[in-house]
Amino acid sequence: MKKDILNKKDIEKLVNLFYEKVKEDAIIRPFFKDNFNWDKHLEIMYNFWENVLFYTGNYGGNPMNKHFEIHAKTPLRMKDFHQWTKLFNESVDELFAGEKADLIKLKASNIATVMQMQLLKG
Repeated sequence: MKKDILNKKDIEKLVNLFYEKVKEDAIIRPFFKDNFNWDKHLEIMYNFWENVLFYTGNYGGNPMNKHFEIHAKTPLRMKDFHQWTKLFNESVDELFAGEKADLIKLKASNIATVMQMQLLKG
């Protein structure tokens, strides 16, 4: 039986699996430049998702601004958000089950929806 997401180590495991999928994905991979700093990005994502799930306060960035920058260079489409959510949920489901696992999937879906509304309006 799978355990629930309990701590930062679990977040790191989830984020690592998710981005391994991203690196192989034909839809999402093109948004990451060839010289992309994966180590820096992963550390930011560990803190982001830990904060989202456990309210640690250890993330101080602005994900909307970053995604506006990405969108300006390579426009994001609805199918990109759907694929991102699909890969994220698959990663959660492969590793975890429980209240926090369900919550992180819900929060990821909500974040993707807000980003779609902000980026794709107009």
